[in-house]
Amino acid sequence: MTPELVWLLIRQDAGGNRYRVGRFATRAEAERVAETLGAAGADGRAAGETAGGPAGDGQIYVIERVAPRPAQA
Repeated sequence: MTPELVWLLIRQDAGGNRYRVGRFATRAEAERVAETLGAAGADGRAAGETAGGPAGDGQIYVIERVAPRPAQA
């Protein structure tokens, strides 16, 4: 059985453009990757809020939870 990958890690640049970095089974996994990519202080903020302050070039990382995919018949 495959775990649902319901946590998205999104990079947002200074112009507001958003790029999906990856999908994860847990928020903790997404936070670890955000920290690795340079997001300072990824914390437990609500979905849609920034996971950290601006990275070196004005980018921020956002962690959002998406609805699980419906089961296929």
